[in-house]
Amino acid sequence: MANIQALITQAYSAFNRRDIDGALALMSENVDWPKASEGGRVAGKEEIRAYWTRQWAEFNPHVEPIEVTDNEAGKTNVKVRQLVKDLNGDILSDQILLHTFTITNGLIERMDIGESKPAFGLDRAV
Repeated sequence: MANIQALITQAYSAFNRRDIDGALALMSENVDWPKASEGGRVAGKEEIRAYWTRQWAEFNPHVEPIEVTDNEAGKTNVKVRQLVKDLNGDILSDQILLHTFTITNGLIERMDIGESKPAFGLDRAV
C-alpha cells in the first residue's frame, strides 16, 4: 500500500503542477482515463496529453487526495477534493469525489470517477 500511496500522491502532485510528462510517466502506455469535463474516455498517454492541454486552456482544476484506501485486488479508492476555477480565478466547482484507480505492475492502468458531493456548500459543477 505504501508504494501505491506514493504513486497516487506523485500523480496528483504532477497534475496540479501541470507536469504532464511527470504524470504520464506514472501510467501504462494504454492507460484508460475519463474525460470528466467533456464526457467519454481517452485511451493512451497522447490522448490524455491532448485532453489535459484542452482542459487547462479552459479552466484551472486542482485535485487534492484526502484519503487513499484499497478496494479490491488492483483497485485503489481515492477520496479527493476537486476545486475548479475559471482562468480569472472564480470558483466554478468545489466537490468531494471518489476516484478509483486500477494499478498494474506499479503503473496506473485506469481511472474511474465515482460519487460526488459539494464541498463546503458549493454545487456548481464543471
